[in-house]
Amino acid sequence: MAGKQLKEKITIALPKGRLFEETIQIFVHSGILDREVKQDSRKLVIQAGMFNFLLVRAKDVPTYVEYGVADIGVAGDDVLLESRADVYRPVDLGIGACTIMVAGLPEDREKYFSNPTSLKVATKYPNITREFFSKKGIKAQIIELYGSIELAPLVGLADFIVDIVETGRTLRENGLVVIEEIRPSSAKLIVNRASYKTKNTEVMDIIDKLENTYAKR
Repeated sequence: MAGKQLKEKITIALPKGRLFEETIQIFVHSGILDREVKQDSRKLVIQAGMFNFLLVRAKDVPTYVEYGVADIGVAGDDVLLESRADVYRPVDLGIGACTIMVAGLPEDREKYFSNPTSLKVATKYPNITREFFSKKGIKAQIIELYGSIELAPLVGLADFIVDIVETGRTLRENGLVVIEEIRPSSAKLIVNRASYKTKNTEVMDIIDKLENTYAKR
């Protein structure tokens, strides 16, 4: 797909998987799209009417939007807080709801709340974790992991973990409990700052339709 063709349309960066499907359903129900767009595991760019959809990893969505490759995108608060991307966030879509939490072994709860000066924390969210514990006056030794984070307290790699929790089932199955909630997270529509000005009519049309149909206020 040539760069020129991308610029002629509204380009939307979406994460693959369930969030893509739920976003497309919202776009159809709100009148942004006149038909559903299906994911194709072999395609990274999908054309639909006046839109080009970029299928990317969830954590990469803010980058594509911030640097103007995509005009708009959909990303969770967890991804946005971690990336610290400089983008507009005009609409809460209310999907992908979860909570960013500190979790650990039940027997370590007392250790957590006994005013420690330092803790070892495993997470894929180092920025969120560092800021959270810094505000509590705790120096967090952060161990970055990107899979099987629940394993870290079980084998002594870390005292606690920071991760997103949807139902808590994975924690329970591994003998972990929620120690403290950091903040809720849900998917936001995000907009490139330049696109908001240069494509304002098209972007505002999307925002207005979403706010009138789905946005949380």
